[in-house]
Parts: sequence; C-alpha cells; structure tokens
Amino acid sequence: MKILVTGGAGFIGSHVVDAYLDQGHEVVVIDNLISGQKENLNPRAEFLELDIRDEEVTDVFAEHQFDVVNHHAAQMDVRKSVREPAYDADINILGSLNLLENCVRTGVEQFIFASTGGAIYGEQDYFPADEEHPQRPLSPYGITKLSLEKYLYYYHQVQHLNYFVLRYANVYGPRQNPHGEAGVVAIFTQALLGEGQPVIHGDGQQTRDYVYVKDVVRANVKALNFPESEIVNIGTGTETDVNHIFRSLRDLTGNPETPETHGDAKSGEQRRSVISYEKAERLWGWKPRYTLAEGLQETVAFFNQKLEATN
Repeated sequence: MKILVTGGAGFIGSHVVDAYLDQGHEVVVIDNLISGQKENLNPRAEFLELDIRDEEVTDVFAEHQFDVVNHHAAQMDVRKSVREPAYDADINILGSLNLLENCVRTGVEQFIFASTGGAIYGEQDYFPADEEHPQRPLSPYGITKLSLEKYLYYYHQVQHLNYFVLRYANVYGPRQNPHGEAGVVAIFTQALLGEGQPVIHGDGQQTRDYVYVKDVVRANVKALNFPESEIVNIGTGTETDVNHIFRSLRDLTGNPETPETHGDAKSGEQRRSVISYEKAERLWGWKPRYTLAEGLQETVAFFNQKLEATN
C-alpha cells in the first residue's frame, strides 16, 4: 500500500514510518519540522517538508493517490493550546480538515488518527476509563482532538471514509523530545544524564498511564485495513505517579544520590489519568507487551547512546 504519514519526523510518527516500511509499504512523510527532527526520518521514505495547512498538500494527494493516511501531525503542547487556542485549532482542526477533504477527493480508503486518551476524558469518573467514559476535555488541545473525532464520524457517514481512532495514553520512549513541556520521561532522563536537576511539579502524586512507543506502533500496524471504523484506547490500564518515574529513572541513569526536588504545582493539571485497553484486546488482540521497567530501560539506553555520540 501507499501510505501518507503526517508528522513522520516526530517522536511517534517516525517509529510508525519505520514499521510500515519494514512491512513493505510505500511511505510518504509530511512534516513541517517545527517539532519533528530530520534525524528521525527514515531514508527509505519520501520526505516532503510541508505544513498540513499548506495548499501544496492537495498536489501531493493528487500525485500519489494514497491508500491510507496516518495522521500524527499536531500541535500537541497542552499548555500552548491554553495560551493560544486559535493557533491550536488552526493546526489541529483546520489542518486536519485539509487532509480529510483531500482524502475524499482522491479516494483514500482509510484514515488513522492519533488522538488522546487522558486529555479527552478529563477528570475521570472511574478508573481506568474505557471508550464510553464521558468526554470532558479541560484544554483546547483535548477539545480539538475530540472535535476531529466528530468530524471523522461525519466523513464516514456522509463521505464513506473509513477511519480508525487511536486514543493514546502518555506515550514515552526513544526519540521523544526532552526540550518541550510535555514528556516527563524524556525531560527527566535528559536532565539526569546531563547531571541536571529534574523538578517534580507539585507533590508528584499525580498519575498517568505510561505506554511504551513500540506498543503504540503495534497498534498502528494492526489498525491498517481494519474493516470497520472504530475508536480504541491504547494504554496499559496502570496508573504510575511522577515520583515513581523520577525514582526509577534516577536509578537507571546511575544517579541514585540526585535529590527529589519539588516545585510549584501546575495550575489546572489533571490529578489522575489511566485508560483501559480491553476494547483493543477484544477487537484485534492488542495489549501492551512492555512493562514500565523494560520501557524505561530502553529509553535511558537510547538517550545515553545519543549523549555519547555527541561527546
């Protein structure tokens, strides 16, 4: 198949590109390189430095006649979405609609969308949250992701475009950007390997569902050509607090003496977030294979190797 991966130079998208190429598919990557990095690009994929809002995207669709679009490009910083909600919507809604219109125009068979588990559900009524949990996003970012899910329902019902929505938990692993505001695993790892001092916001007892990127990639592979349009959670069903993440990484990086430093809590930060993967397991046998300990170990090894290569 010929597959377009948007955001294919980013953290998750680049891993998805690798997997699709390994399966023998032809892959084209669109990325504006605002958060993506050229070093993540697979040389076997065709790369086009474009923004999903660009008019040139229409020409790309007309030329390539894609079978599948895997959509990972996004403005994904929750706090930036709060500061600049119009900018967030411009990329995550209008940019995505540009893709969807081109999918309909050129007969794309399937649209795979990287959505969010924690940000869509908001403060949970029960734990872990399944796909039927009330959706009460507390940020413009979560609102735009939920909005696009609703658009996908419309495009399926009226324009007959099949879709598959993957609601990710907190994804971590190699290639995650340690310089942004999101991604506590990467941020802590980079600081500890660089002899910096990670700062835990608040009491550190806020929990998240940490899912390893290789497990997320398996979900993107399984979603290909699924005959029905579905929405599924991709997580581990296990809550882990930030203090545990810090202590684990402190040991894995060989810095057991680094003090546990706490700073101010982030205003409006969700207290607990964890999602169920039962539907994914029921639909196509997906469940996480990596334990948190295994995933963290591989992540630290990646960042350590990257650090050694630059020294």
